[in-house]
Amino acid sequence: MSYQGISMGKVTGFLEIDRQTPKYQPASDRIRHFREFTLPMSEDEVGKQAARCMDCGIPYCHGPTGCPVHNQIPDWNDLVYSGDWETAIRNLHSTNNFPEFTGRICPAPCEEACTLNLEDTPVAIKTIEQALADKAYKLGLIKPQPAKAKTGKRVAIIGSGPAGLAAAQQLGRAGHEVHVFERESRPGGLLRYGIPDFKLEKHWIDRRVEQMTGEGVTFFCGVDIGKDRTADELLAEYDAVLYCGGSERPRDAGIPHEGIRGVFDAMPYLVQQNRRVAQENIQSAAWPAEEIWAGGKHVVVVGGGDTASDCVGTAFRQGAVKVTQLDIRAQPPKMENKLVVWPYWATKMRTSSSQAEGAIREFQIATLEFVAEDGELVGVKCAEVDEKRQPIAGTEFIIKADLAFIAIGFSGPLKGALMDELGDRLKTRSNARGAVSVAADERTYRTSISKFYAAGDVRRGQSLVVWAIREGRQAARSIDLDLMGQTTLPL
Repeated sequence: MSYQGISMGKVTGFLEIDRQTPKYQPASDRIRHFREFTLPMSEDEVGKQAARCMDCGIPYCHGPTGCPVHNQIPDWNDLVYSGDWETAIRNLHSTNNFPEFTGRICPAPCEEACTLNLEDTPVAIKTIEQALADKAYKLGLIKPQPAKAKTGKRVAIIGSGPAGLAAAQQLGRAGHEVHVFERESRPGGLLRYGIPDFKLEKHWIDRRVEQMTGEGVTFFCGVDIGKDRTADELLAEYDAVLYCGGSERPRDAGIPHEGIRGVFDAMPYLVQQNRRVAQENIQSAAWPAEEIWAGGKHVVVVGGGDTASDCVGTAFRQGAVKVTQLDIRAQPPKMENKLVVWPYWATKMRTSSSQAEGAIREFQIATLEFVAEDGELVGVKCAEVDEKRQPIAGTEFIIKADLAFIAIGFSGPLKGALMDELGDRLKTRSNARGAVSVAADERTYRTSISKFYAAGDVRRGQSLVVWAIREGRQAARSIDLDLMGQTTLPL
């Protein structure tokens, strides 16, 4: 029996069927465009992969170590194997508002926590999730689900990233009047402007916004709260205000580059390219920068995370001659020690699709300075580091570079009008690395300001899209409970 009491359709499936995941277009083809390049598997093959889900007793895949939104993975795997796609889709949507997002861009901690990962052959959960989401659109199941009755309560949401969108949909379906305020010209936040189109095409966001509009959610784009409207105005006008502004301020790398042309933080570069693909003005008030283009250049990316990888893939698509990625961390082992790490996320050698397109990866390398001639970047001075990540004397070298990106993470919400307006009234907190976030209770999502809530990266700090969806859903439940004294929204 599965965790929810559903009999597994193929008890011996994990013994008889090999793990398969979708193939990609060849790198030589996919770097010529900015579209998604995954080649979908057939429904029959997806069903076979779902059949591999074993009767493992304790499904860590959807516990706290696996899926933050607690997708009931064994249940919908069994339903897919049985061919009951419609019920499987309903089950998936009961915990995750946007599986077409997470099925494409989540790193899949659920697969790390899968019992079959002890043998390095986890169930292809992410692949099945994306197939379910795409099938839902194919069957015409993504329709507005407006509330049967209105509550008369009004909620304002600042920010339309994954946390804001999830909260808006939940609160709208609970019957509240929901207004979403977005600084940019279109909804989506990080999903639209931070994540490259080759990982997530933006029509998926547009279709969800269309659904939510049909459910009564109203979007006000091009409105910068704190500048165009004040937070105090929202607090006076609405019964609750939820802040989902994200964590957008780049972490300081401590590498002087003031006045050097050709050195940029990662996010303005990614935002520009997403705007370019969408045929929008590539510059905005929030991301002022000269036009950044990697075509014909030697590019160096400082950092080893997802944002750095996105810069790599974008640079190749723009026609970069060479892309080098610098990581101060030691090269991780090819395989983790399962008995020590499982079911938690393991530190091991991982190669993203962008890195596989030809990036040169350097580990245990510190970036010492950017070398310029006549104010123009010509190289990056580096050195090997010891176990404490300190430069080793005598190991210095220079990498030729015409363009460099700093992609070492984010340290909190952008400094600007909203945070300035709220000032000391809004309590914040800092972690050991100096990253700042809004202080809000992790169960109620209330801040130090009455009626003012916070969720997503602005509260949690830089994290995964799936965590943002989780926090948006939970904040919506808390707001509904506070406004109505009771709630039917799920935990």
